[in-house]
Amino acid sequence: MAAITSLSLLRGAVSVRALSKIRLANSFIPPRRGYLNVKNASNKEEGGAKSAGGGPTIFDNIIAKEIPSSIVYEDDKVLAFRDINPQAPVHVLIIPKQRDGLTELGKAEQRHEDILGHLLYASKLVAEKEGIADGFRVVINSGPTACQSVYHLHLHVLGGRQLKWPPG
Repeated sequence: MAAITSLSLLRGAVSVRALSKIRLANSFIPPRRGYLNVKNASNKEEGGAKSAGGGPTIFDNIIAKEIPSSIVYEDDKVLAFRDINPQAPVHVLIIPKQRDGLTELGKAEQRHEDILGHLLYASKLVAEKEGIADGFRVVINSGPTACQSVYHLHLHVLGGRQLKWPPG
């Protein structure tokens, strides 16, 4: 991490405070031309971004309560917590507690149908709890081209303001 920190600070890509936040929870940091994508690099260095049976991700540490998070909803299958870099007034991440090889939506198999359905149902429950059931967006980034930053399937529930279209 030290090499990444030094390089990032030299290039002005991220502050020391932002780097510490990156290590605490998932937040979207768009890659900028000519800058090191610190989020992806730090996860790879720590083994968190490996997509094929890699080491624990930052989300695994949040599930294990080794990293604090602001939990919004939890049941036996999923955990929902606030994103530390919200892109809307309400920005909650929902993750399955058991990855079962499900690192990204693009690698889902038929055996994952139950958890995929439960993640969407949990999105509805989170929206109700957060007072945005009348209008919210669920986003799933799948793979590096879609800027997936943690390779543990997760959904973003966004709302609390008028969302624009097209989103990207």
